Amino acid sequence: MDINYKKILEVRMISVGIDISKGKSTVCILKPYGEIVSSPFEVRHVERELDALAQMILRLDEESRVVLEATGIYHLPVLTYLQEKGIYVAVNNPYEMKEYASRGLRRVKTDKQDSITIANYGIDNWYRLENHSAADDVYSELKLLGRQYCHYMELHVKGLLELTHMLDYTMPGIKKEFNSWNEASGKDKLSDFVECYWHYDTITAMSEEEFVADYVKWAKENKYHQNQSKAATVYELASDGIPTLSSNTPSTKMLVLEAVRVLREIDSTLKLIITRMRELAQSLPEYKVVRSMGGVGDVLAPKLIAEIGDIRRFHNGKALIAYAGIDAPPYQSGQFTGTNRKISKRGSKTLRKIGYETMRVLKTHKEPDDYAVYRFILKKEAEGKSKRQAKIAGLNKFLRIYYARVSEVYK
Repeated sequence: MDINYKKILEVRMISVGIDISKGKSTVCILKPYGEIVSSPFEVRHVERELDALAQMILRLDEESRVVLEATGIYHLPVLTYLQEKGIYVAVNNPYEMKEYASRGLRRVKTDKQDSITIANYGIDNWYRLENHSAADDVYSELKLLGRQYCHYMELHVKGLLELTHMLDYTMPGIKKEFNSWNEASGKDKLSDFVECYWHYDTITAMSEEEFVADYVKWAKENKYHQNQSKAATVYELASDGIPTLSSNTPSTKMLVLEAVRVLREIDSTLKLIITRMRELAQSLPEYKVVRSMGGVGDVLAPKLIAEIGDIRRFHNGKALIAYAGIDAPPYQSGQFTGTNRKISKRGSKTLRKIGYETMRVLKTHKEPDDYAVYRFILKKEAEGKSKRQAKIAGLNKFLRIYYARVSEVYK
């Protein structure tokens, strides 16, 4: 008598589908062919209820696997607690789960139905499920710092816009003469200057010779280039400029200096975060390799490592490119084969942004270490690609090189 071993294995499957929400989850437990072990029920993300769920799963006789979606940080308490109990937990991409759920003609959207759908997904994709492997503590901390860095950088942009807005009232045209915060040095020349000379009246109150001497003294104290011609240009701007807020109004000085103070606080936080990221990144074996790549400096190296994480979690360079969302999936139907394809953008938006910044630096400085990537960008531009498209193509090549070089470190 022939024995269908696959069918026997299927009977022993138990899929625990968990639909994650903020502070609570809905759980459904199924066997193959829709056999219900436990109808959907709610579990709060507290130790007592998660422990009861873990004990329920551990008491199951058959092989059980928990399936849930990655939902920002909301799924982490459930994932962490169940894995500490030795339970198999597969964390799936929300987009893949959405595609699976949309197969039916009638889409029902409730927490209970979602938990049933996730449990069914576990049964249908049993042999594709992978037990989630927690990233190394250094990579986890780096990623958290990297995401917070992006958050504070958005605040920096808003703070700079607000300062620029105030300067349009008090010192129109001054911003183009001074650089704002520099990531590498941590200095903000614009804020330093405005803190000392917050209104054109504070400049024109002096003669040009007096201001030039005062500017040179200020530059020396703040360790900037003591450029007398720059001072003369600023004095000319102040003489010709028309401020629309009077320097005699107490609110004017207060608002300008408050905008500077807020921007400084944000910049201080950014500097603190990037310093910690650099310390952590330097403790990893791949740091020197990544830092030596063209376009990658002291700031971009920890950012790249933070967003990519442990390179060993990718099975090849194409997987890393797909993670960045710059892959162009093939499109073919009948006799038609698509050739003008766009990138998928189904990946890490942050990594795409950091990678594009790396290509911009590489193109600007023509780094000799990765001249192949630089030449590839030029080649794409010569083929008629736009500068942006050429940089994206260069990033594709850069990530392949990144994967090969960093993987070599761990062999």
